[in-house]
Amino acid sequence: MSVVFVLTAFGLYSFVAILLYGGEYQQFVSPFYSPEVPLPGWMPGFVTAPMMVLWIPLGFRATCYYYRKAYYRAFFWDPPACSGKAQQLDRPWARSTESYKGERALFVLNNVHRYFLYASIIVVAFLTYEAFRTVFTPEGFQIGVGSLLWFANIVLLSAYTFSCHSFRHLVGGNKDCYSCIRGGNARRKTYNLVSRLNAKHPQWAWYSLFSLLATDIYLRLLQTGVITDFTIIPFGG
Repeated sequence: MSVVFVLTAFGLYSFVAILLYGGEYQQFVSPFYSPEVPLPGWMPGFVTAPMMVLWIPLGFRATCYYYRKAYYRAFFWDPPACSGKAQQLDRPWARSTESYKGERALFVLNNVHRYFLYASIIVVAFLTYEAFRTVFTPEGFQIGVGSLLWFANIVLLSAYTFSCHSFRHLVGGNKDCYSCIRGGNARRKTYNLVSRLNAKHPQWAWYSLFSLLATDIYLRLLQTGVITDFTIIPFGG
């Protein structure tokens, strides 16, 4: 039930966030609003700029191998995480393991995950730029609580993105012989590094999800004047 609650809450919050106008405060830009895409004049009034981009990270998460397992079991109880007989006793409305047929019909679209990965890497690059922007204030170079939060968010998002199974396949998982290809040793080392990240891919998925929420909520609190950003290293300090 915890997975159902968290994923549903994140989806609802994301929907509300992209409907809000104003994802900026001074040098801070909400991760839900980056990259900033100008809207053409013919767009309907209810369309906001984040709608033009947010489908990329949401699609990346929705088609992620880990999240697929999580929401199949949490929302659809299919496939079950236990034996067929035990599962039928516990959740009689769910299908048994013997009847599970894999990802078919609409869910076959999850195979586009690698393309969401390519687009997500571009989004991560923009978010990295936005993180560096937070240390350049009108008063000069400063590092505050907000800056640390934005950098922590990009570190966790990068760990989640680059620990992806598709990225692991891209950098070297599709090769059977590293000594047979040019740059094979570098490919092998990169593959081993990504494999170590991949071992904690589920954790990166959850950590980055909560860091996204925390970063956007922090910006909303700044916007409403509930809090002020505390400077840790001031200009000239």
